[in-house]
Amino acid sequence: MVFKNFFKLLISCLLCWQLATQSSTALIQSKYYSYRQPSFDGTGKYYMGREIAQVMGHQGADWLERPDRATEEQPQKMIAALGLKSTDVVADIGAGTGYISQLLARQVPEGKVLAVDVQPEMISLLKQRIQKSKIMNIQTQLGTEQSPELPAASIDLAIMVDAYHEFSYPHEMMEGIVTALKPGGRVVLTEYRGEDPLVFIKPHHKTTQKQIQQEMKAVGLKLLKNESVLPQQHLLFFGKS
Repeated sequence: MVFKNFFKLLISCLLCWQLATQSSTALIQSKYYSYRQPSFDGTGKYYMGREIAQVMGHQGADWLERPDRATEEQPQKMIAALGLKSTDVVADIGAGTGYISQLLARQVPEGKVLAVDVQPEMISLLKQRIQKSKIMNIQTQLGTEQSPELPAASIDLAIMVDAYHEFSYPHEMMEGIVTALKPGGRVVLTEYRGEDPLVFIKPHHKTTQKQIQQEMKAVGLKLLKNESVLPQQHLLFFGKS
């Protein structure tokens, strides 16, 4: 009798373990996203087949300001390719410490740059950078994971530099960005090229053009052009369909 009860208990435990394992590894569906065990440097959250990358926290801010960034990424070429007007209002989404915001601000002396980030710590660092540089046409904006918190029809261009792949809610965030565009407004994404094995960046922090186009199409954006001017990154321009 004791052996029989022990055997039943063992079977019950095995069944429970199997159910627990299945629930942790099986794909769980939601409206836009699916979930499973995260891979290395991933979040376990998937959007249109892409695992969303872990966010680089404010602790990694020094990497954004590294001295060799100008030679590695050549951001001046990106800025030149944007074709900005002096009066444009530009949203730098995922602005971090403001490295790109500062370059943008010089191109729109009669306009402004809205430097958006979801981390209060990054906003604090950004404000320090603005104060130090004395550039007056950069305005900080604390967004949320699901919204840039920008008014409708308020921006001429939204740019995301190596940030989009980390958005926790890319569909909702992009819907908010599209709503914020003025008529004729553009969205620009700079992402490390996922197609290129010689771009030595963590896989989750690289994205293919095909994947980006697919995700932008889901929020009503079409590809306008791909500027092949950067050594390691895509420079993709989108407008409303």
